[in-house]
Amino acid sequence: MKKELAEALVIRRKMFIVLYARDARNIRKACQEAGVPRSTFYRWKKAFEKDGVEGLMRKKPIAKSHPRQLPPEVVEKILHLRHTYHLGPQRITWYLERYHGVETSCSSVYRTLVRHGLRRLPRKVGRRAIHTRRYAKQVPGHHIQVDVKFLTLKTAGGRKIRRFQYTAVDDATRVRALKIYKRHNQKSAINFVDYVIEKFPFRIHTIRTDRGHEFQAHFHWHVEDKGIRHVYIKPRTPQLNGKVERSHRSDQEEFYQLLTYTNDVDLNKKLAEWENFYNYNRPHGAFNGKAPYEALRSMLR
Repeated sequence: MKKELAEALVIRRKMFIVLYARDARNIRKACQEAGVPRSTFYRWKKAFEKDGVEGLMRKKPIAKSHPRQLPPEVVEKILHLRHTYHLGPQRITWYLERYHGVETSCSSVYRTLVRHGLRRLPRKVGRRAIHTRRYAKQVPGHHIQVDVKFLTLKTAGGRKIRRFQYTAVDDATRVRALKIYKRHNQKSAINFVDYVIEKFPFRIHTIRTDRGHEFQAHFHWHVEDKGIRHVYIKPRTPQLNGKVERSHRSDQEEFYQLLTYTNDVDLNKKLAEWENFYNYNRPHGAFNGKAPYEALRSMLR
């Protein structure tokens, strides 16, 4: 209350000086009597003529421009990456540095998103309590996590169809192999593991899966015959295959959510492009912005 009263008295004094000098028609004498520099009087007079009494209110000094403010073209790139690829602040920071040569902080990107009403992604993903100890293998190929992502797609006529994405992730480097199948059975799983062995540029020691029907006896002994161990995770513990599960979330947010499905040929072609981008170009959070194959090269050195 005292602060508001003091502010009102200051405004009243300013208005009195401006009106008195205008009526007296002797600005120099009026300013001398009031003890106010003429430069200050003219500033008050200009503000009063422009905005009235509101112009005489004390305003918080705010710089018109900030030397470290993000340029408009950088803000445009941030909003484009958010709208088009649904990336978070940290990954947007890596993308800007990697592909545009723009160095900025994660906090600056986050504040930009908040200012434009993009604080949250279109789909909120819940977080579960962590009840297992995190780990990371150091040798490429030591552990390969394999799982299946169930897909429900719509044809051009609006008919729903079911497809199955088989995914393999190397625990140490996060290098991935992806393939779409029409059938969810051991034959598809065996075909996929042969593709993984051919695709990965290192020897595979162990493949780890859940206890789904597609990973049973025929698949198990096929893997063992290749000289590779096959182990099952405990029942009802998908977090033990957490890296492949988390990669499926990235697939959903950054690939399928933005996909326009036409037919299987188009789907497999686009999935191959996404796999290549994920392995060679996409900044990964586990390696501070390095892509999986960049992490692999670092480990091989």
